[in-house]
Amino acid sequence: MLTFQTPPTLQVSFAPKHSPLVALSSKNNVSVALQSPNNNQLIQSLCKQGNLKQALRILPSEPNPTQQTFEFLILSCIDRNSLSDGLTVHRHIVEDGFDQDSFLATKLINMYSHFNSIENARYVFDKTLDRTVFVWNALIRALALAGRGEEALSFYRQMNQTGIPSDRFTYPYILKACVSSSYSSILLLHKVKEIHGHILRHGFESHVHVATTLVDVYARYGYVSEAAQLFDEMPERNVVSWSAMIACYAKNGKPFEALELFREMIAKTQSAVPNSVTMVSVLQACAALAALGQAKLMHGYVLRRGLDSILTVINALVSTYAKCGSLEIAVRVFSRMDRRDVVSWNSMISGYGIHGFGVEAIQVFQRMIESGFSPNSITFVSVLGACSHIGLVEEGKKLFKAMVSQHGIFPSAEHYACLVDLLGRAGRLEEAVKIIEEMRIEPGPTVWGSLLGASRIHCNVELAERASLRLFKLEPTNAGNYVLLADTYAEAEKWDEVSRVKKLLDAQRLQKVPGCSWIEIKKKIYSFLSVDELTPQIEQLHALLVQLLMEMKEKGYVPDTKFVLYELDQAEKEQIVLGHSEKLAVAFGLINSSNGETIRITKNLRLCEDCHSMTKFISKFTDREILVRDVNRFHHFRDGICSCGDYW
Repeated sequence: MLTFQTPPTLQVSFAPKHSPLVALSSKNNVSVALQSPNNNQLIQSLCKQGNLKQALRILPSEPNPTQQTFEFLILSCIDRNSLSDGLTVHRHIVEDGFDQDSFLATKLINMYSHFNSIENARYVFDKTLDRTVFVWNALIRALALAGRGEEALSFYRQMNQTGIPSDRFTYPYILKACVSSSYSSILLLHKVKEIHGHILRHGFESHVHVATTLVDVYARYGYVSEAAQLFDEMPERNVVSWSAMIACYAKNGKPFEALELFREMIAKTQSAVPNSVTMVSVLQACAALAALGQAKLMHGYVLRRGLDSILTVINALVSTYAKCGSLEIAVRVFSRMDRRDVVSWNSMISGYGIHGFGVEAIQVFQRMIESGFSPNSITFVSVLGACSHIGLVEEGKKLFKAMVSQHGIFPSAEHYACLVDLLGRAGRLEEAVKIIEEMRIEPGPTVWGSLLGASRIHCNVELAERASLRLFKLEPTNAGNYVLLADTYAEAEKWDEVSRVKKLLDAQRLQKVPGCSWIEIKKKIYSFLSVDELTPQIEQLHALLVQLLMEMKEKGYVPDTKFVLYELDQAEKEQIVLGHSEKLAVAFGLINSSNGETIRITKNLRLCEDCHSMTKFISKFTDREILVRDVNRFHHFRDGICSCGDYW
């Protein structure tokens, strides 16, 4: 029901409703009355000037307010962010007989949507008898933006049943309603494909806004091939279309494709100029590859385009530089920011954390609170993760308690997973189990995954089995869980159990994610797969690695082959671990970069123990700094020592 509010008592005396006399202005405390047969233009002018209150004072003296006048008043209420004035305007619309005007009904619904006053929006819709497509679109949009996707979809069905044809504005709104619904991913995909079918049948697939929204929705839920096909078939693209597809690649594990599409956007289009949204996604792609050279190029583009004043872009730069291994540049960008938000602080805390500077991460967290910023749930994920990387157990436990007691943030599964990881890495496995047993929410895959990872590190077969049984039910198609269990069995030399796990993998047709590493040489990115004979310069790489292996063995290096899941002789196992992707990338960097140049590598999995040991040796023998970012953190190898202190 519409809840009109009585406007405040006016301080100005009005002439009667139909009088042409109205107080327009005052000068030197003398009221000036102007005779005007029509005050519509005056009201509209006042609205343009932002003087909504004066416009509302004049409104009762206008005998014939027009549709355009009410439109200006509604827009002014939105601009001034005043719901009370909006209710007053709505009351006048009803009193002056415009309550069945579908154009104004649309504007009112949009206004109430802006104020998240959905019940009033529904009231306007229900009272409007002449329900044009614009009115239906406005309500569907209002419901979708309010997160009431199921209601919006219900109205869409009613709209079709009523016989009102959808237009090019309906479909973007209804697709956004799908996103804001609480449907499962499977049901959601079915709904999106159903609406996609409607779009094709009604011939709107070539409309840029409709197609772009479809690309965005498919991308949000990881349906990259569907999004790419739509994008490729678009006859017209704008900056939103390009940005949506770049974001699709960047957020779904395809950073190479994201950067390539950005280069194509720059080369092929003049009208679609990259904006801040585009650049945030491009920087995310650089971060995923730890491609420092590419990040610097993109930073230069940001400066040339004048996008360095936009907070989301600067936040992305801080995060990107940290993830590309240049914490010093990340700190420099952060320190020069004249405006920050919670994302800025989170980026810096996370940056210190992934580089193994847990103490510094906690200090930034404390500075954040002292600066008047309230931490959010992501803040605590970052700072707890920072504690976990260097074993700050007691500090992490205090922060976990403070999250609830001091900041009123109830821990999510991700926070519990961080705490379990913190305790588990430190070898306090029983304490980690107790945390899981006392959780107030159902432990999910992240929690059990943290326990499995810790059990693998400390070779606790019993707990690895317990965690795996839960994970096999929660994530039946995640091959990584089977591999971690098999690794634990392998270290315990339980080869029959290793064989059993491998048979389970085969029975479910699951494959271990292959190890993949990337390296950037002269601003070009090269990728390597473990034991891949198609690797560039493969013969040179093998020759160099064999030479290094022989020299290191003379210095006491012993290859760590305990996680090779095959019963082979030692020489064969050594050949397998020598072909790991990160070793190939290191050798490629040594051959193709200048003496003294830092080698920067990204790995898609956890760095294995043998690669970790060998890289320490290589950094000493070659007098090179080698940075390796694995799935968990950065390892800075220098002079035979790793920054992680062999704790990762």
